[in-house]
Amino acid sequence: MLKQFVVFQLEDELYGIDIHQVMRIEKMLPLTRVPNAPSFVIGVCNLRGSVVPVIDLKKRLALPSRQDENAKIIIVNAGKQVVGMTIDATVDVSSIESDEIEPSPALVTGIDAQFIQGVAKISNRLLIILDMERVLTVDQFNVLENMD
Repeated sequence: MLKQFVVFQLEDELYGIDIHQVMRIEKMLPLTRVPNAPSFVIGVCNLRGSVVPVIDLKKRLALPSRQDENAKIIIVNAGKQVVGMTIDATVDVSSIESDEIEPSPALVTGIDAQFIQGVAKISNRLLIILDMERVLTVDQFNVLENMD
């Protein structure tokens, strides 16, 4: 079965999200900080009249967090919550056969491993496919729901 993924970059790595979970990609929007929010929540933005929480995806994935001046916000439907996530750049939309997606390697352990749905090879590079419904815990979803 052919699946489509929005491919984006964080630092030098490629990541993918199922195209059905991606609502839109925006240039960096003005953000309003929210007191007492989790450390990876960098604020909320007004997106066409809706308040959308925005998370620093690098920080959430325990990557070095420094903002690129060309950063974008990818708006995704993560389960029951619409969330914006900062990314360095969008790359492409790639179609990948289901059998070309391998489970995350056994060496990838810890909390970050739960975010990874699988790994695929595209253009001689590895694509880390994220599971958006696992990037945030139930408690974190509840905190984000109370922000809007």
